[in-house]
Amino acid sequence: MKFDIKEEDMIIKPYNTPGPIYIREQKGFYQQIRRNLGWLLMLMFIAIPWIQYKGEQAVLLDVATQKFTIFGLTLLPQDFMILALLFMVGAFALFFVTNWLGRVWCGYTCPQTIWMLMFSWVEQRIEGTRNQRIKLDKSPWSALKWRKKITKHAAWLVISLLTATSFMAYFIPAKSLYLEMFTLQWSGITSFWVFLFAFCTYGNAGFLREKMCNVACPYSRFQSVMFDKDTLVVSYDAKRGENRGPRKRKADPKALNLGDCVDCNLCVEVCPAGIDIRNGLQYECINCGLCIDSCDDTMDKFGYQKGLIKYASEKQLEGKKTNPFRLKLVGYGVLTGVLLISMIAWVLQRTPIEASVLRDRNALYRVNYEGLVENPYTLTIINKTQQPLHYGVAIEGLPMATLSAPSSILVLPGVMKKIPVTVTADGYDIATKVTPVSFVITAVENPDIAITKTSQFYKN
Repeated sequence: MKFDIKEEDMIIKPYNTPGPIYIREQKGFYQQIRRNLGWLLMLMFIAIPWIQYKGEQAVLLDVATQKFTIFGLTLLPQDFMILALLFMVGAFALFFVTNWLGRVWCGYTCPQTIWMLMFSWVEQRIEGTRNQRIKLDKSPWSALKWRKKITKHAAWLVISLLTATSFMAYFIPAKSLYLEMFTLQWSGITSFWVFLFAFCTYGNAGFLREKMCNVACPYSRFQSVMFDKDTLVVSYDAKRGENRGPRKRKADPKALNLGDCVDCNLCVEVCPAGIDIRNGLQYECINCGLCIDSCDDTMDKFGYQKGLIKYASEKQLEGKKTNPFRLKLVGYGVLTGVLLISMIAWVLQRTPIEASVLRDRNALYRVNYEGLVENPYTLTIINKTQQPLHYGVAIEGLPMATLSAPSSILVLPGVMKKIPVTVTADGYDIATKVTPVSFVITAVENPDIAITKTSQFYKN
């Protein structure tokens, strides 16, 4: 965006922070929304692995057995399509929201932002305000400084360990994971992953912080492709704010040839990325609204109208109206809806059984001692439910043929079972050398769970 501001303020400085960013704590309307969302998402993250559904953990991503269970829906490697659709829905939904509201995902719901600001909140409770933290870091090492630093990092490590354990509960049954934790019976592989994720959380949220968003995350780099002049982003109203400068509260800014910006620099001090929003739109901005709340507080104190920094599009700053039905936004929305409907339709028509029929590759057929033609097959049945089921097998297409197969085939939940079967017929009863034959596999407990697979029957 283009702003009518001082030339020296338009100089773009390279991203090079010589030290940590000391975030000033800020309260306000947008921060209340962000904090409520953050608490809700964190509670959901911790609670979901503990939800039970039909006596089983409702959400369990069992990578070892290649089986994902989500509220009774069992997904196997054969169900890759639904995962592909899920990722596509998420991608286009992100494009839609970004074109509409900028990087609100980053500012309000991204795990990196939530944990980064949570670690910052803990730091403020232990080490004090922004000025107190700066003073503490510059002071020589003392017993007080050691105590505060050790307490802060110990709290960070505890949060990181709990975060990693909660994350692993999505891949290992939560009850056994926590029971083994309290009894110190974690396996080597479990301990490795928990401590690795704890280390990553501790490093990302405690030290890397905004560098993960600005340097490591690709989203900040390609977001501009999705932005346009109608995108609502955190913006500084330069026409109203310039010329900026300090003044007394009761002073008349027009008499001083000043705008509404009092140049208090609070918008920079509260910014997690350490940028100055008054320099215009920058890729580091995560649209968290911290600078809006801080600026509104300042405007209140000086008796000025709020909204010097606000969510606005480039068109709004130019005095024009934003177009809510622009082609790019509507296109992203339509694609998101189509993919979502496709995913729901795929789930609804999905059968909780997978099967295949494989002929014996060593011989097309064989003739037994009675002179009857035999064709051997291997049936593969996958039970995609959460209950053990018994399956029966029948054939169609060969009225005079008989099937040699178990009368009841037990398949455990999420298990693939192979069963050798044989179809036998009198060659004189079959007119052609190759005849289609269908295998109908039906669950005894629920006849609605059935699947038909077709193969061929050969004779001499």
